[in-house]
Amino acid sequence: MMPRTTLSLTAAAHAQLRAHLFPGDGKEAAAVLVCTQVPGPRIRLLVRDVIPVPHDSCTRRTDCSLTWPGSYIEQAIDAAEAENLGIVLLHSHPNGFPAFSTTDDESDREVMPCIFAAIDARHGSAVMLPTGLIFGRIYDRDGGHTSIDLVSVAGDDLHFWWRDDLATGICRPMAFTPDMTCELSRLTAVVIGISGTGSPTAEQLCRLGFGRVIGIDFDHVEHKNLNRILNTTFADAENGSTKVEVFAERANRYRSTPYFEGLAVNMMSRDAVMALAQGDVVFSCVDTHRARMIADRAGATFLLPLIDVGVGIPTRETAHGLAIAEVTGRIDYVYPGGSSLRDRGVYTPESLQAEALAEEDPVAHADRVKAGYIEGLPDQAPAVIALNMRAASAGVLEFIARAYPYRHEPNASYARTKFMLAEAFEEFTHEREFAPKPTRLLASGAAEPLLGLPILGQEDQ
Repeated sequence: MMPRTTLSLTAAAHAQLRAHLFPGDGKEAAAVLVCTQVPGPRIRLLVRDVIPVPHDSCTRRTDCSLTWPGSYIEQAIDAAEAENLGIVLLHSHPNGFPAFSTTDDESDREVMPCIFAAIDARHGSAVMLPTGLIFGRIYDRDGGHTSIDLVSVAGDDLHFWWRDDLATGICRPMAFTPDMTCELSRLTAVVIGISGTGSPTAEQLCRLGFGRVIGIDFDHVEHKNLNRILNTTFADAENGSTKVEVFAERANRYRSTPYFEGLAVNMMSRDAVMALAQGDVVFSCVDTHRARMIADRAGATFLLPLIDVGVGIPTRETAHGLAIAEVTGRIDYVYPGGSSLRDRGVYTPESLQAEALAEEDPVAHADRVKAGYIEGLPDQAPAVIALNMRAASAGVLEFIARAYPYRHEPNASYARTKFMLAEAFEEFTHEREFAPKPTRLLASGAAEPLLGLPILGQEDQ
């Protein structure tokens, strides 16, 4: 079943909490989480701030009980009240007990009404086990609660902890197995751009068994791109069908019930961002800097892992005319709190401005479109499907490696993968080689303006 409720953390927040909640003395410890929320039908809390309760402030700490001062809850309320944020009370079970105890239940019955009296938002409680696994519940004002279906942590590795894991004791699935397929059936992937690299990416995600795949692309099928967009036909080009409409019609035949949802909207729109926010992982398969910028900011805002795919064919002048200099593909894996696409120079303020100006100038825009895949060659129907599929496959495998690790080396070594086919060479860049800049967007959720961009303000709804 697809998760209805999710709690998401950065890898840094999770590591901080684990170190604090398990200091090595075998006794319980506590922290308070201040959470933003993702807009939309799915209830998804994002941990924005962590308030550790000092061990020596607790009046009682044993291996199965804990008493700590309410001043730390008051501190969290002060931090959350102005923005109407949620509060989650988190403590540890060093003995590994995989459920809320009767003492936990009694404590929540006493404390939750006080939190609701101060802030009318979504609040809850949670427990961390020594393995790092977190389970929890979200309360309503009447004292009822709903279990958190999924706790996700995005870092060099991707962690998904499910509520029903507690009852079954299931270990993480192994890559490429039916168990992996079973977990993917509960996750949502978002693909931005259903064209050259996007259609083979989406095709793989559908065949792998993702429970829901959201495709975002406002463009229409044309005759010139039939040679590189999967599942498109001559009739689709004749009819001017949207790329997502065509993909959805074919993909939803793979299963008994529809699961691919296509949105024919521009990425610079609120609708696109709202749809993206419902995902568990985002694949950026676009050819514009501004679309990449939106995906980059959304990953930080909604604590989503992002995989950005790009290809290129630089050329060189020879005595006999234009020749291929290289055939390249680039796959960047970006996690919230790590280096962004902007930090890595994939786009810059200058490139964003130049792109915006070019689109306002018909002549400049036409020149950019003519440039196409191959530098200096205004070919509208390049034969690049083999290159696109190589890059798309590498992007999907990057997700699998993060969620179901199979590499011999740590995933941090593969923040960027770049292949050069002319040289038959592949190079990898470690996350530490990029310098991340702090961002106020991290876990900002539904805060307005959305993604910190006034153009996505509520008035655009």
